[in-house]
Amino acid sequence: MPAGACRLTRFLDPRNAADPLGEKIDQQPDPGNACALRDDQHAQRNGRRGVVRQDHFQPAGREEIVDKPVMGRCDAAPGDERFARGKPMVDPKSTNTLTEDVKAEIDKLLWADTLILQFPLWWYAMPAILKGWVDRVYAYGFAYGVGEHSDKRWGDRFGEGTLAGKRAMLIVTAGGWEEHYSARGVNGPIDDLLFPINHGILYYPGYDVLPPFVVYRVDRFGEADFEPVAERLRERMRTLETTRPIPYRQQNGGDYHIPSMQLRSELGDPGAAGFALHEDRATAKSATPRSTLRDVA
Repeated sequence: MPAGACRLTRFLDPRNAADPLGEKIDQQPDPGNACALRDDQHAQRNGRRGVVRQDHFQPAGREEIVDKPVMGRCDAAPGDERFARGKPMVDPKSTNTLTEDVKAEIDKLLWADTLILQFPLWWYAMPAILKGWVDRVYAYGFAYGVGEHSDKRWGDRFGEGTLAGKRAMLIVTAGGWEEHYSARGVNGPIDDLLFPINHGILYYPGYDVLPPFVVYRVDRFGEADFEPVAERLRERMRTLETTRPIPYRQQNGGDYHIPSMQLRSELGDPGAAGFALHEDRATAKSATPRSTLRDVA
């Protein structure tokens, strides 16, 4: 692998993806949609950094990942033992309880230095097919149920875990205006909407989570709108390895009481509540402000 390159795995919602031959699943020819951004991003990474890349959610094989009952099989629970979803995956008495396609997806996550999830914001969340991929591939013993549970630690999660040391980022497209997703916007702040994904799906198994790249009003893009957004995304790709992650608090780092997992009362900005409490903004004050890191267009 060329010096300075990173192994990049990207999982795309099929409406914004393309197969290996370049045939777009999204049939809209609009140059401002995420397909065009994706293709431009690939050219940037491959042409300048020599990045090894794999794309998923291709037409062939997509159903195998999404539709198969891969969370563990009911027949994996012997005798009268109560079936616990996920448990057979790591039960030493069980074998081959993960399907081969899911094992392959796990291997890709272990291989990659960086994971990018790209999708359209769909009813305030990721589309169901991508959430289905998470539900199946984030298996017990791999993404959760890892590490010691005691009065000092509560598993390897939220900053620790199987994927610690790797990076992850969201690329999100939305039809609404940026103002609609602002602190006083009717849709709610975009950082709050993405918190369950950034913190709950990416940070939970250990990823260092980079600020998301969010593009607004994409269904109204014209030719003149595309290039400025593409250039901002190119810059994010150029700085993927050096961008400062969102300063989420580590669960086992001393900020939370164990086992209640409540943030210590002396921590957090006065008056702060909700998701904002789980960012260590005091430590990050000397760093680049969060608002300048979260790219929007």
